[in-house]
Parts: sequence; C-alpha cells; structure tokens
Amino acid sequence: MTVEDVNVLLEQVASLAATETSDASRQTCTYLTDGLMNDGTLYDGAYAALPYLVEAAAALPPGQTSGFWVDLGFIVTAEDRPPIPADLEAGFNAALRLAEWAAVKSLLASGHPAELCAHLALCCVAFARHHTATALWRFLEPQQKELVLLCPGCGSDTEITDFFVDPVRPSSEAPGPPDPACVREGDHPWRAMAAALQEEALGEGWEPFLRAARAVAAAGVRPETPGQAVLCLVAALVAVKGVPQSAGREWARKLMLLTGHFRCWDCEQTWTIADGLTENPDGARPHTDVGGEWTASDGAAGTMESTAAGRTGEAATRFRQDGNTLRTADGTPWGRIAVFADAPSSFGGVNSLTVVSGPGQPALVAGAGDGGVVWLWEVANGTLVQGPLAGHPDRICSLTAVPLPDGRVLVASGGDTGTIAVWNPATGRPVREPAGNWPGGVTGMCTASTTDGRTLLVTATPRGSVRTWDPVTGEPVGRLNPYGSQIQSIAAIPISAGHTLIAASDTAGRLHVWDPAVDDPWDPGAAVQLSARALHDADHRVAAVAAVPTRDRTVLATGDNAGVIMLWDPATGAPIGDSLPSSTGTAGLPLIAAATPHDGRTVLVTGSKHGHRLRIWEPETGTVQHLALDVTLTCLAAAGEDLVVGHDRGVLRLPLTRQ
Repeated sequence: MTVEDVNVLLEQVASLAATETSDASRQTCTYLTDGLMNDGTLYDGAYAALPYLVEAAAALPPGQTSGFWVDLGFIVTAEDRPPIPADLEAGFNAALRLAEWAAVKSLLASGHPAELCAHLALCCVAFARHHTATALWRFLEPQQKELVLLCPGCGSDTEITDFFVDPVRPSSEAPGPPDPACVREGDHPWRAMAAALQEEALGEGWEPFLRAARAVAAAGVRPETPGQAVLCLVAALVAVKGVPQSAGREWARKLMLLTGHFRCWDCEQTWTIADGLTENPDGARPHTDVGGEWTASDGAAGTMESTAAGRTGEAATRFRQDGNTLRTADGTPWGRIAVFADAPSSFGGVNSLTVVSGPGQPALVAGAGDGGVVWLWEVANGTLVQGPLAGHPDRICSLTAVPLPDGRVLVASGGDTGTIAVWNPATGRPVREPAGNWPGGVTGMCTASTTDGRTLLVTATPRGSVRTWDPVTGEPVGRLNPYGSQIQSIAAIPISAGHTLIAASDTAGRLHVWDPAVDDPWDPGAAVQLSARALHDADHRVAAVAAVPTRDRTVLATGDNAGVIMLWDPATGAPIGDSLPSSTGTAGLPLIAAATPHDGRTVLVTGSKHGHRLRIWEPETGTVQHLALDVTLTCLAAAGEDLVVGHDRGVLRLPLTRQ
C-alpha cells in the first residue's frame, strides 16, 4: 500500500463528516474496507495505514462514524489476518485503544438501528481484545433459528436448531459480576456506558441481567473478562440504544440467550455458550450443577434440557469405541467389538451389507464394495466363510438376501454399470452368469413375496427403472414405478404371510409404495401411499427407507437428510408415534437398520453415510443411545442382537444389548 493509497483512504474518512444519509455513509465505509482487505484477507500495508485512519475517524462527530468502526471491527477479527509486524505493533495497539474510545462514544451518541447497534457493540469488544468479538464472523443474525457451538473440551459441534426465539422471560440465571482481578485499571471508556443501562430497559424479569451488564461496564472489558458477562453487556447496550425500542428489546433478549450454558452432546460436559462461539477460548472450563443448559435436541427441537432425553425422561446413554471394546461415557464396558476377518480394506471398505439367515443355519452377512467382489462372514465371530466371490466387472452398489420357497437363501448383488449377480452362499458359486447392463447402475435391491407363492428380486436404478425378476433364471417379470421417478432407496415391507409391498424414495424426497403382486404398475393393489399431509407438516423429504420389524407386524421407517426418522403404518399410510428428531453428528445421507432382540423390543439404528456417529432408538419407550466410532460409516445391517457396520476400512460387529 503506497502513500497515495493511504491519502485516498484518508480523504474518504474525511468525507464521512459531509455525508447526509446513512446509505451514503455506509457506501463510503464500504470503499474504505475494500481499500484495506479483500474477502477477509488484509492487504499488505494495512497495519501501517490503520493508525492514520483511526486518528482521522476519531476526530469526526461520533454520529457519523459508526459504520467505519463496524468495518474496523471486522478487520481486526478477520480469520486470515496476518501477524502484526513487530515495528508496527505499538502503533497498531495505540490505534485500537483510540478506536475503543471513539467507538464507545459513537455507540452512546445517538440511537442506532438495532442490528447496527449489535454490530457496533461487538466491535467495541473487539477493540478491547476480547475473544467474544470473533462471533462477528460466526453470529450476526439473530433472525436465524439455529446456533452452532464448538465444544472447547472435545471439539465437537453442537447444533441447537431452534435457539433464537424471543423469550418473554429469562431462561437462565444472569451472570455474576466480574472477578475483582478483571477490573480494568485507570481510565477507560466503558464507565460512560454504566449510567445508560437502566434496569427497566428489557422489561420484567431481566433486571439482574442489566445489573450484571452495568457491573461489567463499570469494571471495564478486559481480555480476561468472562465471555458470558461481556455478551450480557452487549445485549444490554442493544436494549438501551437500539431503535426502534421494540426492535432493540427483541434483539437484546435474543442476544441475552447467549449468556447461558450448553451441554456438549458428545463429551456431555457443560460450557458457557460464549466459550462455544469461538475456537480455543482462553480460560474456558467446564461447569457443573448449572441446570437448564441447552443441548443438541434429542427431544423437541431447541428446548431446554437438564439431563433427560427422549420421551421417558431417562438419561440418554452414550457410547464410545475404545479399541475393540464398546464403553459407556463413564468408561463401563458394554461389550466387545468384533472386527471381521479379511475385510476388503484394500478396496476402500464395503458399500453394502445384507444378512443371510436360513433355517437351522448360522447367520451370515454378505458385504461388497468398490472391488467388485462379494464376501460372506459368520455374524457371531466374524470368520470369513466365502470370498472373495469374483464375477462383477464393476463396483458393487447393493446387496440383498433372496429367501426361496424351497428353503434356500441366495444373495443378489447389483453393480454401478447395471450388472446383476446371484450367489449361492453355501457353495460360493454364482447361480447363473452375471448379466445385465442397465443404464445408471443398480442402486437398490430387495426381495418381494407375492400372493401366488413367487419370490421376486426387485432392482432400482437412479434413472427410474424399477423391475422385478425371477432370481434363479434371471427372467424379467414386471415393472414398477410408472412415473419413472429417479430412485435412491428401496425396501420390502411384508404386510402378511406371502405378500410384500415395495417402498422407495426418489431423489426429490418423495415416497412411493407399490404392490408387485399386480401386473399393471398403475394398479395400486394393496399399496397405500403415505399421508401427504403428514409428510408436508413434518417437512419430511425422504432420502432412505427401511423395514422395521415389531412384535406383531412390520412397519416402514423413513429418514431425511436432516437426520429425522419417522415410522409409518403401511396399512393406513399414517405416521406412528413420535419421530426421532434431527441431532448433531447424524445429519446427512441417512443409514437405517432395524432389529428385534430376543426380548421382542424394536431397536432402530441410524447414522449418516460418511459420518462417525450412530443413534440407537427404541420407538416404544423413546430411549435414545448415542455411539461414536473411530471409522467412517458406509452401510449398516442388523442381525438379532448385533449390529454389523460397514465402513471405509472393512466391517465390524457390535452388540445392541449389554454383554
């Protein structure tokens, strides 16, 4: 940056005194900012120019410079701000002290629109070198509903979906006064704010927060001042100086929510929200016996919880992987994790799993992936039984077990170029030569039983072709999906002995139900579509489907990319019970597996593809358990009381009940 550039910027600062409208002032400040930084990165020479610009702006009437101080606040908190050169550090620090005085005067000079007032108050904090000011880049719009916080302890994100509401009364206790060690020595600009903070500014119930804010202002903001106390001061200033008064109060009450606490869903420690707004805040420490802390919602979104999760009010159990042991959050062993032998880690793990269970035979699980081969393991001990079974010229995208009327159980596999293969798991040999070359590949497979005693293989492609086949001969039998919707997930839902419906989700989030027992794809047969009103009211765009066995029937589970899981009655199309809400760490392309352990409970496990975390949900009780794994998830399958997990490095099995 040359001397001429600095002179141009100084002329722009001087022109602020002559601006007659806020729009003109805002435009001038934008020109100034553009001359100092680009897309969050400071230009070379900006540190040398800033002291001159701050001195010039501080000499102008306070009411004309609020936009400049806001932009300067963004500059001094920019993520890509380079270190201050040693020879310029003293001048830059002196400029910040002058900016702090001038910005406080600008804030107190006259009323500002509530949004600008909030930004200006945070900039005053930035000039005082407090870490809370970095929230300028992560939080500026209380109109948004969600809040994402970073746990200072474990680094996990906690998303609170409906955080920014306008509370009539406080939802937590006000912060206490700052420690005497945090009192700022000498003269400072914040004392002038204390007199402006009347206790009635926010209304009944908020007086303790205004008193706390006044105590912080009297003490002065230092880098060591607790973040929640500083945010209390920021909110109080917006209540007092924001216009119109109603907007200022609303903004202030929402900002005051940031003075509370949150509980990390992963490590289960409680932190101040102020410390969760920034990365690695100095002096952050977990708190105990707070009560009423915010959590990533497992019940109603955005509600205040203490320790309860789910409908039962019981504490949610959290698990973590410790080598080959599954432990609860307090370190108690839950069960052993079995790593399957010879899993195809060299081929990028597995993309699909299916459980193969025949009468009187040990349960097997088949897995396949990018290598184009199928593997078969015994679920109980992870021993490799068959494989690798070669025959696919392409990447395998889907698998399904095919139980036949004669008691045999085959395995069908579908590839990304449309190849379909059928295997005999007892011999490890193909039932027939792999065939097919359907455009778009085979992204989903399942097996349907029809009322005339047939067993059909059902395949789906992302281009909308859904076909039924004779699994032994490979002869085509019929077509489903008359609208030709592009399918991304498919499942078979038994509705009676020998009668199965097919449920599928398309890429637009719609859900389709078909009856493969009828010849005409336009004939609904016994298929009942899901309630359009219930889907709309829940804003549920289905991305995955799964069959869920219960004590007396099989129901349909649907999942969306937000992590919400809903259950449906296939006979009526109506939703069943409460849904499993979205939760931090499990949003994304959903994975769903369901099982019925020996005691008859229905257990549903869900996570997201390429994620690391699972939720284990019992719909009857609402109990939710959380599990963090050290692998990247690709697919799930349930076998009795065991969950089989396909991941980027192979396959593992873990228990769904304590061993």
